[in-house]
Amino acid sequence: MADLLKKVKEKTGSAYGDVDKVVLAFSGGLDTSVIASLLQDMGKEVITCTLDLGQQGEFKGIEAKSKKIGCKKHYGLETKKEFVKEYLWPGVKANAMYEGNYPLFTALGRPLIAKKLVEIGKKEGAQAVCHGSTGKGNDQVRIDAGVSALSSMKVIVPVRDWGLTRDEEIVYAKEKGLDVKVTKEKPYSVDENLWGRSIEAGPIEFPEQAVPEDAYEWTKPAEKAPDKPSFVDISFEKGIPVEVSIDGTAYKDEVEMLKALTKAAGEHGVGRIEHMEDRTIGFKSREAYEAPAALTILPAHQDLEKYVLTKDELFHKVYLDNLYSDMVYTGKWFSPLRVAVDKFNDEVESAVTGTVRMKLYKGRASVASRKSANALYSHNVATYDKGSSFDQKEGGAFTKLWLMQYSTAYKMKYGKK
Repeated sequence: MADLLKKVKEKTGSAYGDVDKVVLAFSGGLDTSVIASLLQDMGKEVITCTLDLGQQGEFKGIEAKSKKIGCKKHYGLETKKEFVKEYLWPGVKANAMYEGNYPLFTALGRPLIAKKLVEIGKKEGAQAVCHGSTGKGNDQVRIDAGVSALSSMKVIVPVRDWGLTRDEEIVYAKEKGLDVKVTKEKPYSVDENLWGRSIEAGPIEFPEQAVPEDAYEWTKPAEKAPDKPSFVDISFEKGIPVEVSIDGTAYKDEVEMLKALTKAAGEHGVGRIEHMEDRTIGFKSREAYEAPAALTILPAHQDLEKYVLTKDELFHKVYLDNLYSDMVYTGKWFSPLRVAVDKFNDEVESAVTGTVRMKLYKGRASVASRKSANALYSHNVATYDKGSSFDQKEGGAFTKLWLMQYSTAYKMKYGKK
């Protein structure tokens, strides 16, 4: 215990000499329990904070751990609805999928965590906030960026800055009598919220091997999914899901609809993602995710966009959607450009109202049908049957004008002279 405290003090030196009070993002696990205790050993007053983003966990137990460690105060915050309305739904409008695969559920939660840490820090008169991110991960960037944008408080990242090792933490925790399970190392590192579940470490780190079946909890393997499909009707208003009907049962509360859709889609094997990902810090990482609700809602939303938006809107939105996803992933939530893209989406998405029916079957969520009062599709124009309102003769004049510049340029450059 003395050795670890000595190491930490040597690492920090006088860097936190002006810090008397710290707000710590607290999960109650080994890392944050040890960090909370070490900060107090260094003479800092520690206030802990836990956000409920829809992850599994006993939040009363987390508060009890905080008090047992000796922390002065604990904030357990119910933030599920705020998370959905202020972060997930803007992400849906932007079809947020980093590198085309990852629906950004962890990344979208980190700005909210940073915001709440800062709010509590200001309320309690803290000089610093603290979180348990590593020096390899993306979360250090996301949370640090949020704290920097919203305050002048210092950021303490012990795992990264103090070089804490698991073995050291286990010895310290046992000597201090901390209430954490350290009997064996978990094979996976898991993070989850209403929008998805990430699985890292252990066997996941070997890309040449398949993701083990025991890594998954929310989704069935496709071969064991039901032989009969389920149908989900997702109704959108201005780009936002407002109702989900699963085999005739409707859900309007945003939290309940995500929980129900996660269960229903996961039962059909929908939502598994295996992804070779480019991390913000500069190296590639093999990731495994489960996101049944996201992988049902996002394709439905994109389909409705194609039904009601113009070709130009869709063309430019592809670029902005990719830009938005990259900004969220790389910690740029608190940037003027992200705010500007959100405003663009608010305007464009004003037409994205309607209902899309999704078919859940054997690991896939596919579009079955869609309807909208704002549809730009016209059967009378598109049909090849008798009674079409489109005069095909006009196509000849259009084609001549459309090709004139390109065909002339091609002849001049490549034609026979």
